[in-house]
Amino acid sequence: MSNGSNAGLAGGGAIYGLGIFGAWVYFWQQADAFWEYVWAIFQGLFWPAFMVYELFAALGD
Repeated sequence: MSNGSNAGLAGGGAIYGLGIFGAWVYFWQQADAFWEYVWAIFQGLFWPAFMVYELFAALGD
């Protein structure tokens, strides 16, 4: 029996979930038009990819 083997994965999922909600709030506040709100939902789901892209873009300069 390995009850604790997935505990780290569950914690990571919770942190990612909180990150999604936080990103939605942030991007939603930045939006002004309908398509910007749609884009905000997309960005909220994929915020880690955007964050890594921006990090690499900043390091490349």
